[in-house]
Amino acid sequence: MIFKGKAALVTGSTSGIGLAIARELAAGGAHIVLNGFGDAGQIAEIRRQIAEMHGVTVLYDGADMSRPDAIEAMMARAIGELGGIDLLVNNAGIQHVAPVDEFPLDKWDAILAINLSAAFHTTRLALPAMKQRGFGRIVNVASAHALVASPYKSAYVAAKHGIAGLTKTVALEVAEAGITVNALCPGYVLTPLVSKQIPDTAKARGISEEAVVRDVLLAAQPTKKFVTVEQVAAFTSFLCSEAAASITGAVLPIEGGWTAH
Repeated sequence: MIFKGKAALVTGSTSGIGLAIARELAAGGAHIVLNGFGDAGQIAEIRRQIAEMHGVTVLYDGADMSRPDAIEAMMARAIGELGGIDLLVNNAGIQHVAPVDEFPLDKWDAILAINLSAAFHTTRLALPAMKQRGFGRIVNVASAHALVASPYKSAYVAAKHGIAGLTKTVALEVAEAGITVNALCPGYVLTPLVSKQIPDTAKARGISEEAVVRDVLLAAQPTKKFVTVEQVAAFTSFLCSEAAASITGAVLPIEGGWTAH
């Protein structure tokens, strides 16, 4: 129980990568704050399952990660009920695919808000208690697109490159405070977000959905396999552990060799 007594907040954790990370940290003994959208009954069941399986407290907050006021309220509640956030995982994200000269302005604003600004807000609000305790772990779930670009994803690529810069900057600021800050850069993981991209990309490129998977999504991943949510969760858990205390300011690929090209 390497995280016994610790509290973890994982944004965008009602499905996909975020839920896998929440489950993994709970398995290590951490109390969990889930965040995200979804069916209320399903979310209640997820809370019950995690709490019963691992004997931890599991809270849920449906804060809209595009709204700073909602993020502040969520963080205040989490810190108030759990005494602080020891492990912060910024995972919430959305995507939209379109040529830059046709990119909808509202989509640009939403992607930058949820994929980048939200991590700034949660980080700034979590740090005071982390500094006071002399311990903290912040893991930003970025993307291979924090390291390389792809066409038609201007907002997403810009936000993920921004996450890489934010990660390095905050890591330097808190390097002597017992707090580490790192970014994980998964390649394509078969999550609801990626599944939704497939028809959009097919339409944008004028090709079949099968061709999108084979020739677009996995074209750059030499393994020709999707990264699994369990692999990302295990990597996150390691970065939150004492074994990773000397890893900070790192932007770490987990993408089947994509950025080795």
